[in-house]
Amino acid sequence: MIEYSMEHIVSYTGKLAQPEVIGPVPEGIRVNFYVTGGSMTGPKLYGKVRPVGADWLTLRRDGIAALDVRVTMETNDGALIYVTYSGIIDLGENGYEDFLKGVMPPSGTAIRISPRFQTSHPNYIWLNRLHCVGVGQAFLERSEVAYDVYAVR
Repeated sequence: MIEYSMEHIVSYTGKLAQPEVIGPVPEGIRVNFYVTGGSMTGPKLYGKVRPVGADWLTLRRDGIAALDVRVTMETNDGALIYVTYSGIIDLGENGYEDFLKGVMPPSGTAIRISPRFQTSHPNYIWLNRLHCVGVGQAFLERSEVAYDVYAVR
């Protein structure tokens, strides 16, 4: 067995604008969720999610929502951190059809992500070296997502 550990890096919430539905395309249903703000709390990072970026989500016909997220975080001491991640939300076998009918996923639907951090700020350059995983939940009724992010050591 390969030994590893998980180190909690940050928890954060993202506030979202109402979704921009592009609609069905060959790959699935395209939906853009633009970020309007948010907050991040330790143990290693504190600050806010800036009101830039989005999730350019594709809802596949099998009910899996494939995430494509790019956001900027700003620490309390002014460092800018660019964060990108892919991930999935399993909306169930009928997720595609439910979305077309206007049925939203239940509150607290699980999200799994693989975030990457990029920064040039000397206090946070260590983030560039991390491989992380995140567990989260979607609360679309209040236009919010929440995550806990861990570095794999």
